[in-house]
Amino acid sequence: MFVGQTVWITGASAGIGRALAITFASLGGRVAVSARREDRLRDLVTEIESRGGDALAFPCDVSDETQLNRAADAVAEHFGRMDVAVANAGFGVTGRIEDLDASDWRRQLDVNVIGVALTARHALPHLRRTGGRLALVSSVAGMIPAPGAAAYAASKAAVRSIGQALSLELRGSGVSCTTLYPGFVDSEIRAVDNQGVFHADRREPIPEWLRWRSERAARVMARAIHRRERHYVFTGHGKVVGFAGRHWPALLHAAIARLSGPPLPRSAAPDEPDLTPETRHPLR
Repeated sequence: MFVGQTVWITGASAGIGRALAITFASLGGRVAVSARREDRLRDLVTEIESRGGDALAFPCDVSDETQLNRAADAVAEHFGRMDVAVANAGFGVTGRIEDLDASDWRRQLDVNVIGVALTARHALPHLRRTGGRLALVSSVAGMIPAPGAAAYAASKAAVRSIGQALSLELRGSGVSCTTLYPGFVDSEIRAVDNQGVFHADRREPIPEWLRWRSERAARVMARAIHRRERHYVFTGHGKVVGFAGRHWPALLHAAIARLSGPPLPRSAAPDEPDLTPETRHPLR
């Protein structure tokens, strides 16, 4: 499916990004992986190579445009081309809006919005040369009310808008833009705190029966990118909730309000709302 093509993936050190790298390599792609955790990237490259794949690490922080630009150029220079770029890097800030300060919002938007937009910006000159494929990873959370996770939901709604705009801006260029909307998927995103720090001992709040395995998610994402689909929503619950968010917002609002229970006094929970795990934590 991607034989001989070069695929660049940000946020590749864990979760969906890692699974995507392994999946693209299994489909014949030459995989370039980027993230902040260099040790994780080295382990991923070793695993892909042990399976007979071709991979190389290009560490970078997507909130630093200089690093992003350098990584994109290095990928294209090393492999001689870039055919697919997946802007996957992201994390989730949780908490009530009245409890989040400017630094919380800036961290969230710097990575999930500006990082995505600038990944696209620096990948596109290379993708234009190959008639390639650009993919942006949004979330079903960007389509629904998100008490306790408004910053994350807002960032993913912004990615949705960026993807819609790019699909129009790229008409006639030969480059496609696919925006992907996962529901709950196995990922480390819910083990990362508001400062972007990973906590290995943090309990996974989403029940296993509700989560897709990251390998399954990666397969459907790669297929949607290959087909140059403009948008793709996945997991069964993700499709249902995303559809409701787009077409029946009042009904979904009422359902989430009911699941959230009675309004919580402000003084009762200064750190986070008293919600069920399904509504408190970011999708994906």
